[in-house]
Amino acid sequence: MTGRWFGVVIAVVAVCAASGCGTVSERRDGATAATALFEKALGSRQYAKVCAVLAPATREELAQSARATCEEAMGQEEVPAGGRVRHVDVYGNQARAVLAADTLFLSRFPDGWKVTAAGCEERPDKPYRCEIKGG
Repeated sequence: MTGRWFGVVIAVVAVCAASGCGTVSERRDGATAATALFEKALGSRQYAKVCAVLAPATREELAQSARATCEEAMGQEEVPAGGRVRHVDVYGNQARAVLAADTLFLSRFPDGWKVTAAGCEERPDKPYRCEIKGG
């Protein structure tokens, strides 16, 4: 391998290490784990843990809308328990987790996958309607 190609390979490896490149399977596993954490915390009413899994803009929107802390606002929301994860679709740094009774949308941040929207209902020929979403 010539020095020029070696430098290109090193640069690509460095970019992937810094940006969190991963296989689709690895990204899907990360989004699935965040979904499971969100659902477990929601089911046990551990709202601080729920809020920790929410994306920053989603936490902020939820708190502002309720004029309360994120934890207090989550206690007022009626987000259904999602149940079993049916499948997770990953598109770059975005994901959609389809559960038995809910759909979540997630984004990948430097500290991991976060829920950007929950309590989402699919509507034919229209965007999803979500109970919790970021601004």
